Amino acid sequence: MDIFGPIQLFADLVTYKWLGMVPHSYWGDAINFFIYDTIKIGLLLVVINYVMAVTRYYFPVEKVRNILIKRRWFGLDYLFAALLGVVTPFCSCSSIPLFIGFVGAGIPLGVTFAFLIASPLVNESSLYLFPAMFGMKVTIIYNIVGITIAMIGGYVIQKLGMERFVKPELLKFKSRSKVQQENGEVSLPIKELAGYFWDDGMNITRNIFPYVILGVGIGALIHGFVPATLIEKYLSSKTWSSVPLATLIGAPLYANSVSIIPVMEALVGKGVPLGTALSFMTAIVTISIPESMILKKVMRWQLLAAFFGITIAGIMVMGYLFNSIL
Repeated sequence: MDIFGPIQLFADLVTYKWLGMVPHSYWGDAINFFIYDTIKIGLLLVVINYVMAVTRYYFPVEKVRNILIKRRWFGLDYLFAALLGVVTPFCSCSSIPLFIGFVGAGIPLGVTFAFLIASPLVNESSLYLFPAMFGMKVTIIYNIVGITIAMIGGYVIQKLGMERFVKPELLKFKSRSKVQQENGEVSLPIKELAGYFWDDGMNITRNIFPYVILGVGIGALIHGFVPATLIEKYLSSKTWSSVPLATLIGAPLYANSVSIIPVMEALVGKGVPLGTALSFMTAIVTISIPESMILKKVMRWQLLAAFFGITIAGIMVMGYLFNSIL
């Protein structure tokens, strides 16, 4: 069951019934995409930021943060974050609200980036669509490599010590004790707590949502107006440069894995090497212009550049690996 199905039905209703757009036309696809993703990401921002406000209040996040930072977990914290990304049905932009919640809860930056990389890169669609399209061998290798890329990417970012490049307002999380100290009370009434949770969550949502609209708008235009034949023309080459070219072509684009996997299957069927097609697909679902615009609101360019650089390098390694073994 697609939990976002009702949003898609509403987007279809507005686009094709109320606005009278032609299905599968350039403008029809762009407008439908914009309505769907704006509503979906907006709702995720509101819900996740509210839940994280409650979590910050009741859950001993300071202790959890200290445990994750001070104890030697031998990579298990990065693995858990990457596995959480696998089971969450989010695209690159949709995973940002949860990423913001993790950062605000004081979870180490590298662990949160392991989630941010894995969530769109290796998700539930790769588990149930890949076996039917490319076989179990490709599915297993892809998931192992994808999780490894997410873990290494998060680890490198953590070792670079880039917490100073996160916008300070995201790090001002408040536990129950802090809120009570500020209000001079032992406990807050339920009504006031609900209002506090709402205000705390909406402060982040209001700051981020304008960038969501702008980013999704750009993504919608790319989604509707970039022809697949143009992409196919430049990816059919079997030279060494095809993998970085596929990654660079895919990086500005924006789509979720469910919609792009059939395109990838079509490219492979027309002679595009599997590793090249994978580089193209993973670049689309993991990094994009809309994602960068939203992330720029919560982090400085140095951290954003490190994230994109590490992720792009991992994607190209995946492409070369698949081209060499399959």
